[in-house]
Amino acid sequence: MVEDNEIKAQVSPFAIREGEIKTFDGKDGYVSMNQIVHKINIGHITDIHFAILELVNEFEFITSRQLFQMLQIKGIDPKSQDKLNNKLEQLVKCKILTRYYFTSDEGKGIYRIYCLEKMGKYLLTSKEIECKWQPSDNTKPVSMIKKRLAGNQTIIAYLRKVKAFDSYTVKPAITAKVAGKIFKATGGAVKLTKNSKSIQFVFEIIRREDEWEKKLVDKMRLYKDFYENFQLGDSGFSTMPQLILICEDDKHMAETFKEIVKNNVEIPQIKLYLSTDLKQNNETLENTLIEFKLVDGKYKVENVELKLLGM
Repeated sequence: MVEDNEIKAQVSPFAIREGEIKTFDGKDGYVSMNQIVHKINIGHITDIHFAILELVNEFEFITSRQLFQMLQIKGIDPKSQDKLNNKLEQLVKCKILTRYYFTSDEGKGIYRIYCLEKMGKYLLTSKEIECKWQPSDNTKPVSMIKKRLAGNQTIIAYLRKVKAFDSYTVKPAITAKVAGKIFKATGGAVKLTKNSKSIQFVFEIIRREDEWEKKLVDKMRLYKDFYENFQLGDSGFSTMPQLILICEDDKHMAETFKEIVKNNVEIPQIKLYLSTDLKQNNETLENTLIEFKLVDGKYKVENVELKLLGM
């Protein structure tokens, strides 16, 4: 597998492309549970297939490369990306998983996205693993799926590259008390612990989707409500978490910050840190965050060096 720091992409694979659509790449037709049980009994579906299934259930949408990395983190050796892809093909043929890719004027996307199918839910439920999947989940739009994939990449980067890494949550639910709303951080959250002291990072993924500026402002109002009324233990956070906005590229970080300032949705209780998808591919995450500081009446980009994010 190509290491993160060897990837030479100039544009994030999880950036929004104009006119992009989600294209089905799964299997049509009917597969019975008896056929699947037979494959389990004769050893064609094994523990590693179930480990894959649990990861897809946890992350909802995930690429084969992200699955490969997560299996390694969990101490499961997929042998190679090709061997993992063969196992994924088996699961797709059995309608346990399904698969999509993105298509735009630029052509087909370079990766496939995996998510659950009905048979996958039945198998997980039979092993008493909680599975909230429903068929309508697979109809989610491109922008929501790409936010999930960018969030996966961020969580995996912290898992693999930050020595102080403690735990992660894929879909943390956060309560805006005054608005009376529960909302999800689209990029997940991680907990870092060093010398018995912990800090939690919450990742919000920003994409250039339709009306993204309005959606950003609406979401920031919810975060502002949460932080302004925060008390220890709120939404499961033992301390006030650090919010990090993950944007598509450097220009997008500036555009995002401009919208936040223009609409008066800054959050005085915290420093606002921003990053990009491609920064997560760096060998170390120590220098992947930036903030905008007001200097002589103008905002200036400043790199934030956090030793805590090192190996």
